[in-house]
Parts: sequence; C-alpha cells; structure tokens
Amino acid sequence: MTRPAPAHRIALIAFPGIRAFDVAVITEVWGTDRTDRGCPSFELRRVAVGPEPVPMRGGLALTPDRTLAWLPLAELILVPGLDDHITPAPEPVLAALRSAHARGTTIAALCGGAFTLAQAGLLDGRRALTHWALTDLLKARHPQVRVERDALFVEDGNLWTAAGTAAGIDLCLHLVRATHGAEAAATVARSMVTAPFRTGTQAQFIEHPTPHADRAVDALAEVRAFALAHLDEPLTVAALAARARMSPRSFARHFAAATGTTPLRWLVDHRIATAQKLLERTDLPMPEVARRSGFGSEVTMRQHFTSRLATSPRAYRTSFAEQPHSAQSH
Repeated sequence: MTRPAPAHRIALIAFPGIRAFDVAVITEVWGTDRTDRGCPSFELRRVAVGPEPVPMRGGLALTPDRTLAWLPLAELILVPGLDDHITPAPEPVLAALRSAHARGTTIAALCGGAFTLAQAGLLDGRRALTHWALTDLLKARHPQVRVERDALFVEDGNLWTAAGTAAGIDLCLHLVRATHGAEAAATVARSMVTAPFRTGTQAQFIEHPTPHADRAVDALAEVRAFALAHLDEPLTVAALAARARMSPRSFARHFAAATGTTPLRWLVDHRIATAQKLLERTDLPMPEVARRSGFGSEVTMRQHFTSRLATSPRAYRTSFAEQPHSAQSH
C-alpha cells in the first residue's frame, strides 16, 4: 500500500496588528482540506511568540497553535499585512524571520507584510511590492528596498511580496501552483470562486479619474472569450483587433486598460496554463501538447516555459503529472 505524501508544512506568522483579511486568505488556501478533490495535504500552523490570542481589528482574535520554536519545521512562511505599517513587529518575530531566511525557507508577505520583512532587514537591496497606496511610505521608511509598482507579486532571493489585498490571493495561488502544479492551484481557486491566475499589474487598480463609459468593454470581453475557446488556433493580435472592429493600436490600448497587460502576453499566459493542465493530466506527446495549447511547436512551447516558469515542459511533467497518466481526447 502506497503511503500518502507528507503534508506540506506552512506557518502563518501572527502578532498584534495583522490584517484579518490576509489571515482569512491564507487560511482558505492552505487551511482547508481538499484532498478528496486531488489536492495535496497541507499542515497550516498559526505561529506566534506565545500561546495568547493575537488581537486583530474589528474585535477579532487569532489563537496560535504553535510558538516560534516550530518555524524550523516550516517549508513556507506567510506574513500577513498590517493595520499599522509604522509600529515595528515584535523583535522575536523579526529575529525568527531572519533565521528562517538564513535557512533558505521561502517567506511570502501579503500586502503591507512587506513592511515586516523590511523591518527585519531582509529586503535591503531587493525588489519588493506592497499596496500601491503604501509604495511611497515603504520607500521613505526603508530606502534600501527596491520598491516596485507594476506587478501583482514579485520574488527576490526566496522572498515573495504582493501588492494590495486581492493580490495576496494571486500570490498564494501562485505558490501552490509553483510547488504542487497548475491543477492543484486551479482546484483551490475553483473552491474559492476566483481566477487561478490573473494577468496584468496593480497599475490597473491605482486610482485614476473615472473615464466616460467605454463601449469597447463588451466587445473586448467577447474577444477574450473567443480567444480562450480557440487557443489552439494561430491567433494574432491583428485578427483579434479585427474581431473587435478596432485598429490594432486602438485594440492594444483598450485591451491593456481592461486587463493590465498586452494582448500577446495575455495569450501566452493562457496558453501556458493550458499546456500545464495537459502536461499534468495526460500523456500526450510534447508536439501534441504544444499544438493543443496554441504554441504550434515544441520548441516555441519550451522557450515560453523557460522564460515564464524557469523550467522545461518535460521537467514540469515529471514534477506534476498525475499517476497514472490517462490520455484525454480533445
């Protein structure tokens, strides 16, 4: 009888002032048992300095079930955002984060959690993100940090930071996808009724004057739906623009305004996601995976996998393919 794989151990760092929303996101992604739907087993622990309940805004409290002494067992550490970005985190928490990073443990901070990593000195000289409204504050208080604006999440030296609020969901799903595969992340996303991944940057969410109603929105939604249904065809930006009855330049501008990314990058992102599912679920040969996902050739698919995922399609299949494979007809 095959023994089940050990649970992936995750630590949620808790101290006074953490945001309840981020705690809820982390708990929903890693604290819900979805093994009956094919997801791996997760062991999520609420880790704090001591056993006392940790107060949060709105009269809520989080009861720890482990102390900081458990952190060396964690394979992933999550740092929620903060209600107050100026008050330092407890020094034992900062010291524990430094030690974990020195051990090579992956650490991810949601939203204003970047301030905690910066307080620990872990982001000095590194790229990092936070909510767009807090970018200037993070730069002012931690000038050694290379603060970025135009992404939903970013990684530097095994340290992950995310933009505001909902981008924490994007980062959490990405971490599931990177460790356990696209299908596991898609299963979690479906149960949360959210997208498995979003393309674009947080620039699309920064406050701007509200424009007049754009009649192109509905047309672009239809074009994106058409593209998703025909990813295996040789779609071009010019052809999609023609379908939207726009010039390519106007189409690209409206598309970026609606999605935060370019039409070409959007297509590639969705083609990679399709290829990931085929590699996980089927034993189709690589040329057929490339054809069905719209890359046309195995060489092109491999180039995009290397560029976006830092791995090859064959290595991805070895890591995440279901056992046994079951070829699926299209």
